[in-house]
Amino acid sequence: MSTVSFAQSKEEKAVASQVEILRKAMVDADKAALEKVADEKLSYGHSGGKIEDKPTFVSNIVSGKSDFVSIDLSDQKITISGNTAIVRHTLTADTNDNGVAGHVKLYVLLVWSKDGSQWKLLARQAVKVPA
Repeated sequence: MSTVSFAQSKEEKAVASQVEILRKAMVDADKAALEKVADEKLSYGHSGGKIEDKPTFVSNIVSGKSDFVSIDLSDQKITISGNTAIVRHTLTADTNDNGVAGHVKLYVLLVWSKDGSQWKLLARQAVKVPA
């Protein structure tokens, strides 16, 4: 995983840490970590147009319906505006959704909201990288 690490503010570093927790939780299918990092109002958009709420997102990862074998993030940029953070990166992953091996490369937009001292994933939208 590569992230922009120079000249990051304290809040940008905190958001980058949450992104890494999310990445690892998705690969490990870690239900507790996924539930902790995601906001109750999560709107999770897939590149194919499917939209999930928090319970569906967590269930699909934990059950293997959406199975990430590996996830690499690159070209990450974080912008903070008050209690909102916008993260853009390129996600490259090997998948095994429902036992079917695959590979994806996506541009991802994450929206994080600060809840007290904790950043929570409020929204995510992925689009396929143009050929």
